[in-house]
Amino acid sequence: MGIHIIKMPDIGEGIAEVELVGWHVKVGDTVAEDQPLADVMTDKATVEIPSPVVGRVVALGGEVGEVMAVGGELIRLEVEGEGNLKPGAEAPAAKAPVAPAPQPPQVSDTLPAKTPQTSTTRVSDTPKHPARQPSAAVARQPGDKPLASPAVRKRAWDLGIELRYVQGSGPAGRILHEDLDAYLQGQSGTGQARGGAAYAERNDEENVPVIGLRRKIAQKMAESKRRIPHFSYVEEIDVTELEELRAQLNLKWGESRGKLTLLPLLARAMVVALRDFPQINARYDDEAGVVTRYGAVHIGIATQSDGGLMVPVMRHAEARDLWSMAAEIVRLAEAVRTGGASRDELSGSTITITSLGPLGGIVTTPVINHPEVGIVGVNRIVERPAIRNGAVVARKLMNLSSSFDHRVVDGMDAARFIQAVRALLEQPALLFVE
Repeated sequence: MGIHIIKMPDIGEGIAEVELVGWHVKVGDTVAEDQPLADVMTDKATVEIPSPVVGRVVALGGEVGEVMAVGGELIRLEVEGEGNLKPGAEAPAAKAPVAPAPQPPQVSDTLPAKTPQTSTTRVSDTPKHPARQPSAAVARQPGDKPLASPAVRKRAWDLGIELRYVQGSGPAGRILHEDLDAYLQGQSGTGQARGGAAYAERNDEENVPVIGLRRKIAQKMAESKRRIPHFSYVEEIDVTELEELRAQLNLKWGESRGKLTLLPLLARAMVVALRDFPQINARYDDEAGVVTRYGAVHIGIATQSDGGLMVPVMRHAEARDLWSMAAEIVRLAEAVRTGGASRDELSGSTITITSLGPLGGIVTTPVINHPEVGIVGVNRIVERPAIRNGAVVARKLMNLSSSFDHRVVDGMDAARFIQAVRALLEQPALLFVE
């Protein structure tokens, strides 16, 4: 028997360190070739690190949430044969066995999220691995933290279930959705349903480490608010005619071309309006003191995944028709929610759209996606009385909430840009007049 050390691989040009966001194995587990060992996160994506060999885990090289250097020791396996650690050779000692920390439950604050198949965004060329059959239930030792995906953790949170009491039947004792179902069935006959203790005192506390994607989101938001002097502008828009047009287009073309939502129509209005406001379709390098204005309109679509907020990019919106935009928005959102978005699809936007969908509220103050200089947010459409030509009529009204970088976008220009978008949405025929 020998020791095989697996080092942190080079997973992208210019990447010197990554964050360890999850272990798929623990000390004592037997792993197969190509079986996932750990999840690590770069600035753009989360990547699964597979095992190149068959062996048994003897030591883990880091704790969840730790930043590790590329080339550093990730894990040690005991393998048949000599391994790659030669007798007498010096190698950094692996750290004491660690257990994965729980992932925090997420609360949607942009597009409503579907239940995802996986919670991480993987680089498209990540090595694939064959599906594994669930293993027998593994007993959890006192103090061990349960293994579970973010989707399972969120569902457990919503159900009021503490995962430490749930027996996992997945690999390495990982808790699956089926285990939650079994736990609920077991609780249903004991009178311990969540509602039964609605008025009982609670003194429990939970420390939730901010790691992985949630840490990246926190850093990104903090950087944006720290470096960019935001100012927000809100305008009410009458979208009655726009909604009538959308309904007619969907009735005629919905079956063959796909249904249109409001977002592609808004994107089209922004593309047309930005022709007169190039300073808003831009990115600002404040360290170099350079604003780069773009002819191409690469629109970021803020999307909520089970792991947190991500911004995939619809490239060259200026060259797309409504249905091409609609199809691309659906494709990107699905890629984010199922973990299939590549790093290229998550970078390079020049302006961003954010939407809370049916939860849109009245007004929001969206945070600019640094280093962009503008973001436009969609609020809820409501039908209410309005005066038109001296008569009170029912109209569909919606607010657009936008934020801009006041260092490079003047308030007057921002207001004129939103007014141009408003004019296009209120007279939708203008969207198609060149």
